[in-house]
Amino acid sequence: MNILYFHQHFSTPKGCVGIRSYEMAKNLIRHGHSVTMVCGSYNGGNTGLSVDFINGKREGIVDGIRVIEFNLAYSNSDGFLKRTFSFFKFAFKSIGLSLTEKYDIVFATTTPLTAGIPGIVARWCRGKKFVFEVRDLWPELPKAMGVIKNPLILAAMSLLEWVSYRSAHRCIGLSPGIVEGIKKRGVSADKIAMVPNGCDLTIFSDVVSPWRPNGVDDADFMAVFTGTHGIANGLDSALNAAKELQSRGRTDIKLVLIGQGKLKPTLEARAKSEGIDNIIFHEPVDKIKLAGLMRSANLGMQLLANVPAFYFGTSPNKFFDYIASGLPVLNNYPGWLAGMIEQSDCGFTVSPENPKAFADTLEKAADNPDLILEMGQNATLLAKNSFDRSKLADDWLQWVIEVD
Repeated sequence: MNILYFHQHFSTPKGCVGIRSYEMAKNLIRHGHSVTMVCGSYNGGNTGLSVDFINGKREGIVDGIRVIEFNLAYSNSDGFLKRTFSFFKFAFKSIGLSLTEKYDIVFATTTPLTAGIPGIVARWCRGKKFVFEVRDLWPELPKAMGVIKNPLILAAMSLLEWVSYRSAHRCIGLSPGIVEGIKKRGVSADKIAMVPNGCDLTIFSDVVSPWRPNGVDDADFMAVFTGTHGIANGLDSALNAAKELQSRGRTDIKLVLIGQGKLKPTLEARAKSEGIDNIIFHEPVDKIKLAGLMRSANLGMQLLANVPAFYFGTSPNKFFDYIASGLPVLNNYPGWLAGMIEQSDCGFTVSPENPKAFADTLEKAADNPDLILEMGQNATLLAKNSFDRSKLADDWLQWVIEVD
């Protein structure tokens, strides 16, 4: 089959962001299908294309995937209006492809929610099979965070959400809360599958070369956060815990934040002004180098702002990267991941907005290497037994290509 795949923020492993779409596309190709990936230019991503843009577009074959990339630069640090313009421009350009390309199935994945627009057009204008993958619930999450307050914008987004779900022949949700959110919009349960993010066990293997950033000694206990430094991530919690540890004289515990985002300069300025020396900021790195960092780390930090909509409504890449690396996880909010960590005994859970409990847990981890070793082994088992990307990709593939 020919699959037309829309993902505005697509990246290969050479980028610094999630590679779910790359792995899913590769799996389709391994099973004899062809894939055309349509994307934009994402800061931190790497589409694998290097030729010049011609009339705002470039195209090529990347690891067997036909990639069409629009010259639409995007960054998480962009303002709301700039990001919104980028989302709609990508959707508009994608509509042209959905109306002219030869394909059997159109697949679209969020974010943004506007990624579903070319799928809607393909369904109703060409009668094509449409599968819609939902990575975050919009407008529920931005509304809960207070990022979008205008009732007209929220109403328009809610309408687009409803039309996208109801136009799709099948939907995929990445977490239990997302699946429930789709059901609440009137979609039958038999049209929805949950396929969470997975673990890239080949990338995060024993053969990578371990390394540590400047400022972290070999003897230090290193806890890492890898991901966007934005409002949703609530990284002031890490600074608060680091400050508490510093007041206790625990200079042997270092918190390393790897990534980029709108709030990174603010966080760096705060750490400098308050003299928080046990937190280390580092630029994003590609997946291979990230695997080396994980190999040298002692603990992974799964952090989000204390927003109830996050508890069951997210499926963060970083959590799966941590357990794929055999790292215990410290999670600072309730929900399905917290429950999984406790059930599998592969890390720690702390209550939100509690820097003393956060610091207590880091001290406990640093002072109990045998416990950390055992939890790391449990993390590896969880990764292999429940979240092996290759197995999840097969489930995803069957759900997509068997649409009727």
